[in-house]
Amino acid sequence: MIVGVDEAGRGPLAGPVVAAAVLLCRPRPAGLDDSKKLSAEKRALLEERIQRRCAWGIGVVEVEAIDRLNIFGATMLAMTLAVDQLCAALGRDCCQVLVDGNLTPVGRRTEWRWPARAIVGGDALEPAISAASILAKEHRDRLMRAAAADHPHYGWDRNKGYGTPDHLAALRAHGPSPLHRRSFAPVAQADLFSCTG
Repeated sequence: MIVGVDEAGRGPLAGPVVAAAVLLCRPRPAGLDDSKKLSAEKRALLEERIQRRCAWGIGVVEVEAIDRLNIFGATMLAMTLAVDQLCAALGRDCCQVLVDGNLTPVGRRTEWRWPARAIVGGDALEPAISAASILAKEHRDRLMRAAAADHPHYGWDRNKGYGTPDHLAALRAHGPSPLHRRSFAPVAQADLFSCTG
């Protein structure tokens, strides 16, 4: 009952932060790796296999909560929601949670109730974390592609909300959207410029 947890979307200027929790099946899907090292086609294939064969949960924390909690607090909440959803699907708690990075939600979220261990670079080292990184990235990318249809100026279908030059230029030209994180400096600066300019 060892669960892997990872998140996607800590660094972008827009959109939610998403975490996934995965309890791998046996035999585990072949080809698991850090989602950033995989092609889009390989990630999509692995996502389908993980969701079909393994137990998993997704936690999504929206922009309002990111701005209220800060991105670290929102990430800890997303991880908590993902593990809670996984445990609800299983009908029991997991024994240990392996979290990508150097910190876990232990002592940082009152709802967190599972033993946890942080593993730096875990998305490339622990298959359960690799699987979680794939689910989190694929889920968030889909959300950002959908958001791009409503806010086409920012290129989210391409940049997924990250502060690329085209995204920053659109932010300066059009100001922030409701999906921008106003607690992030480039957005706050664009917001101030659009108010005074």
